[in-house]
Amino acid sequence: MSLIVQKFGGSSVANAERLLNVARIVTDTYRAGNEVVVVVSAQGDTTDDFIAKAAELNARPSKREMDVLLSAGEQISMSLLAMTIQTLGCTAISLTGWQAGIQTDINYSEARIRKVKPERVRSELDRGRIVIIAGFQGINKQDDITTLGRGGSDTTAVAIAASLGADLCQIYTDVDGVYTADPRIVPNARKLTEITYDEMLELASLGAQVLHNRSVEMAKKYNVDLEVVSSFTRNPGTKVKEGSDMEKMNVSGVARDNNCARIAVINLPDEPGVAFKVFSLLAKHKINVDIILQSVGKNRVKTISFTVPQDSAEETREVLANAKGQLGFEDLSVNTEVAKVSIVGAGMASNSGVAAKMFEALAMAGINIRMISTSEIKISVLINEEDSEKAVKAIHNKFFSEE
Repeated sequence: MSLIVQKFGGSSVANAERLLNVARIVTDTYRAGNEVVVVVSAQGDTTDDFIAKAAELNARPSKREMDVLLSAGEQISMSLLAMTIQTLGCTAISLTGWQAGIQTDINYSEARIRKVKPERVRSELDRGRIVIIAGFQGINKQDDITTLGRGGSDTTAVAIAASLGADLCQIYTDVDGVYTADPRIVPNARKLTEITYDEMLELASLGAQVLHNRSVEMAKKYNVDLEVVSSFTRNPGTKVKEGSDMEKMNVSGVARDNNCARIAVINLPDEPGVAFKVFSLLAKHKINVDIILQSVGKNRVKTISFTVPQDSAEETREVLANAKGQLGFEDLSVNTEVAKVSIVGAGMASNSGVAAKMFEALAMAGINIRMISTSEIKISVLINEEDSEKAVKAIHNKFFSEE
């Protein structure tokens, strides 16, 4: 007997027909002799609808009350799925995040899981029940409902799998695995049979929307075997694990992220400690910084450019502008019409010429590079947003059509 955790996203449980489809997948897994725990997201656009309802009444609602409201979406899904499974002749019970023992820190809307106490879940499994858990939510030390932010249901599923010592955690989505590029952009993108945690973590962080980076990070930490599969087909998916034959490949995927903004702090004093002042100030305001480029000092001044998420651009501008006297820069530039395009591959570190090949593809497509960032397993470039789709196609064609 295996213990399998299955997570279903909002599109997979969007209506009665899809709930029935999910119920069949779950009961088939259960009847094959497995213990099954299911984690669900809110149906379809439920979360967006709740946000809109709140905005009609309060332009700036408190994060605590928004967490109370938004957590209801997953509770609707879990109860409806439990009812559907019961109609198929299996015993199921639904549990909220706090009933399932998910304890978080005190940060509303972006809470982090501190601990999972799975005793209630284990007890229900021992009684032969399928356990349905509301994703995206937990409870803090004040006994308040908290939500986990973007990708929270993926993170819930992995946390539950880790706490129970599950044999497999399956993430069901509307695609049937991890591809070498977004198949909606690159029709000839290839599905990967397996990929390493590190590669998947980079792809998730760089814009691939199949898995959230927090869930992959947790899976790597606790050695949880992940599988990305489609809830609409029964095709084999993509395994995400520690060791993988994909390490033999130079590049395993191309990703893009249009949620970027480029900030340039122009003509800062060229002296020790200036970069520390800039980035410690941003860190204090919890602004995440990605690619960083510093110009060579000239005439006792220098320029530091970096990227932030697009929805942090205005806050970044305000924080830096308010500290202009303290930092001593001359001007500030914010460009939200940029995109980050990246290649990822565990084999890149031991193969020369990968960067040159990527830059050649962009040059042949007439795409100008604004910034470059590298690590052992990834190369990212910042380009104009209008060129991002063309860039993904050109790079993918260069690496995967010439093999």
